[in-house]
Amino acid sequence: MRRGTVSRKPGRGRPPIYLAKRGHNVYKHNRKACHKPHKLDTCKSFVKWVVNAFHFNEWSIDACVRYARVNQLFSKSKMLSTKTMYNELRKGKLPITMFDVPYVLTRRRKKKYYRINKRLKGRSIEQRPKIVDENSQFGHWEIDTVVGKRKGHEEVILSLIERVTNNYFAFKISGKTSNAVNKTMEKLRETYGSKFNKVFKTITADNGSEFEKLAAIEKWGTKVYFTHPYSSYERAKNERHNGMLRKFVPKGVSIKCFRSEQILSFADKLNGLPRKLLNYKTPEELFDENLDKIYSNQK
Repeated sequence: MRRGTVSRKPGRGRPPIYLAKRGHNVYKHNRKACHKPHKLDTCKSFVKWVVNAFHFNEWSIDACVRYARVNQLFSKSKMLSTKTMYNELRKGKLPITMFDVPYVLTRRRKKKYYRINKRLKGRSIEQRPKIVDENSQFGHWEIDTVVGKRKGHEEVILSLIERVTNNYFAFKISGKTSNAVNKTMEKLRETYGSKFNKVFKTITADNGSEFEKLAAIEKWGTKVYFTHPYSSYERAKNERHNGMLRKFVPKGVSIKCFRSEQILSFADKLNGLPRKLLNYKTPEELFDENLDKIYSNQK
């Protein structure tokens, strides 16, 4: 027993007589005030901001936390870490459900298959410059199509992603055909003009029939490469972002249900998302910075 314990005991009962029951009640009352406040209670403003940014900006929890930290929106003592926020999410203490963050749920990795029994439609990815894999030079893209319904002739989404900035383009096109793909590439050529081959140094596609004429754009100075058959992991960035697009365009839903402007706005939302890989800058910021460099150089 510590010194002073006995002398304090009578103070917990009604003087001048010590009452054990009253003393115990006083102890329980005092005990409530001695514990450390819960983290969510001490950072209410921060948690409220994160939840709002998560729902309205459609950012990830990590992006919300890091954006607030990088921009010093709150003092460090009034902020929680990404790990703590996810822990509280799993405990059900946030107004966010696990279904709102599907990438947190465990997913089985698909096995990588490599087959050589399908003919490439052009230059192999094995001939692609090594600098593309290093993700150190702007202007290298991956391309793919996103399908809604698979029955009948359906409109699809043509998606492209720049490997360094993660800037993502998504266009609604008339069908999964080479003519529809090339028509969109011609529009991009009109947009970027003489700088097209600086913005699009290389494009890597799979062996889908919609890309069988893609090599025609090499006349503008862009090199086109094709992945090995059944090797979607060779366009991992594009595949991942197509998965993120599915948040807005679920599988099985016809692309006809969406206007072209809506598809563009979905891509804008992804480009406005701060990324850990980009030191919590947005793809849009970095893409614009690189465009400024290209257009400021008149050579």
